Amino acid sequence: MNNLNSRFCAVRLIGVLLVSLVLCLGFIWPSESGAQNRTSRSDIEFDHSSTGFQLSGGHAQVVCERCHLQGIFRGTPTQCMQCHSPGGRVVATFKPTNHLPTSVNCNSCHRTTNWRPAFFTHNGILPGTCSKCHNGSTAEGKPTSHMSTGASCDSCHRKGGGGGSWRLVTSGYNHSGVMPGTCTTCHGINATGVPAGHKGGMAPGSCDSCHRTTAWRPTTFNHTGVGPGTCTTCHGRTSTGIPTGHRGGPNPAAACDSCHRTTAWRPATFTHTGVAPGTCATCHGVSSTGIPASHKGGTNRAAACDTCHRTTAWRPATMNHSIVAASSCATCHNGALSTGIPSGHRGGMTPGACNTCHTTTAWRPASFSHANVAPGTCATCHGVSSTGLPTNHKGGTNRAAVCDSCHRTTGWIPATMNHTVVAATPCSTCHNTTLARGIPAGHRGGMAPGACNTCHTTTAWTPATFNHTGVTPGSCATCHGVSSTGLPTNHKGGTNRAAACDSCHRTTGWIPATMNHTVVAATPCSTCHNNTLSRGIPAGHRGGMTAGACSNCHRTTAWTPATFSHTGVTPGTCATCHNGTNGVTGKPANHIPSTQSCDVCHRNTTAFSGSRYHASVTAIPGQCNTCHERGTTWLGVQGKRPSQHSGSRAAPNSCDNSGCHRVGNGF
Repeated sequence: MNNLNSRFCAVRLIGVLLVSLVLCLGFIWPSESGAQNRTSRSDIEFDHSSTGFQLSGGHAQVVCERCHLQGIFRGTPTQCMQCHSPGGRVVATFKPTNHLPTSVNCNSCHRTTNWRPAFFTHNGILPGTCSKCHNGSTAEGKPTSHMSTGASCDSCHRKGGGGGSWRLVTSGYNHSGVMPGTCTTCHGINATGVPAGHKGGMAPGSCDSCHRTTAWRPTTFNHTGVGPGTCTTCHGRTSTGIPTGHRGGPNPAAACDSCHRTTAWRPATFTHTGVAPGTCATCHGVSSTGIPASHKGGTNRAAACDTCHRTTAWRPATMNHSIVAASSCATCHNGALSTGIPSGHRGGMTPGACNTCHTTTAWRPASFSHANVAPGTCATCHGVSSTGLPTNHKGGTNRAAVCDSCHRTTGWIPATMNHTVVAATPCSTCHNTTLARGIPAGHRGGMAPGACNTCHTTTAWTPATFNHTGVTPGSCATCHGVSSTGLPTNHKGGTNRAAACDSCHRTTGWIPATMNHTVVAATPCSTCHNNTLSRGIPAGHRGGMTAGACSNCHRTTAWTPATFSHTGVTPGTCATCHNGTNGVTGKPANHIPSTQSCDVCHRNTTAFSGSRYHASVTAIPGQCNTCHERGTTWLGVQGKRPSQHSGSRAAPNSCDNSGCHRVGNGF
């Protein structure tokens, strides 16, 4: 060790002597400015590494006097900060004010070959503090094209230096906070975009409708908007296609969605549309489910499956019994292959002709054949192995009773209740709303159980005949209009419930009724007699068709006969009605010939008798014998010329020119 130190000191001493020699040969000591102008020391042959400080990079280009001031070699700084800092012994570039905050030695990041680029070591940097330097001012920050995120840099990037790279990110980008539907903000710009042959098409869309942020694959394809029947656009090209042995055949032209669903590839519903009847065995038993060993219809594949099964569902199936021989039911219905005789079978336990009671269309309900069952023996089965008397049996719970006195073998219900055995039993024993129908709410005969058969009969509950015996006259409205039939809207007597119904109606029959007009004295007749509510003015009515005071002519006791009031009839218009054509008495055929108006002679409108003739008739001279000649048959009381009459003048003579008679009321 001592020899090594001695040799090292000798080398250093020789180096010092050589430098001194060079300086002396220059005859002059170079000034500081001269040293600065020197840019090379190629003329000096000296192994500087022998001093323990190897000159490399930029240090090899600096003249000796730049560091060895005034020829002093001992104590020359060897650490970066001793020179590269303000106020140092040697004037050199020092750390700028905007340098990254660090206390590590310069050569940890910088190299002597060049000041930049520098290799920063991130050892000791706290996680999440990247942005304190990487802010675009102190150090390189997030570029404008950077993915939109507020996460810390080191959540994706790894520390640079030591051969690291800033752009190296983790395999799983933290998508927390990324808004749904904004994938294309990065993907396709500065992140992986839509690859060629993308199953979802090449148009940028919402990636997260299929992909997840936790993993790029597997994906769930969103079939929303995919047109029906267009499956083969992808399936068979860029997606899974028709596998070998596909039950629907290998034809890719078929519409996959006729069987498959977009929510799941399986299970699939095969559509049998277009499958020819009787061709089931083409697939079933070859590439699809075939006949099982326990098949109820046998194992003959030649049979047509669709005879029993349906294309909508394999089960349930409807067994086609058309080929089953009658009375051979037990061949299958033996409890092993198909349902057999159950315990407590009403028809006994011995296998027989099942179809005597059951049908091939349905096992239940069954129609038990009561043929040969002796009348009155119902209780032999009913109540033992078959339905018996229920607790609410209307005929009581005595099993000794004969069921078929009410029930029929063709149907348990409806039954006809035999009331012959209940003659002495109060109706309410059964008709109490629990055992049988009782008194309904609003019963017209009251709610107290009584003798139902006073109104009802045992043959039918309705119609019933209400016994009005004991009902106080004038109290009809107590029931009628409350719990019984009331006044209809077209009631001829009005809708006043206060009126006594029995003033017109009878308890023996609602109709016919006798209208009591005593309460309508002040009411216009046409209020009722209007052809809607009651009979109105008939066609050809002698009093005209205008509704007026009917009581002027008619009476409330009877419609006819009526007394016509001639008050207001214009004189001389009698023939308007009295013409024998509209139902009014007209001039009879044997009426005295006259063209005068009726009221010229007839004064009394209540009767035709008591008429006056000559008082109002201007007699035509010489015409008296027209009426007063004997043998005439004119209606009236006019006098006739008697047979013994002798005139003073020769006949024919008129009474008025005979010189004897004058026109007047007497001869």
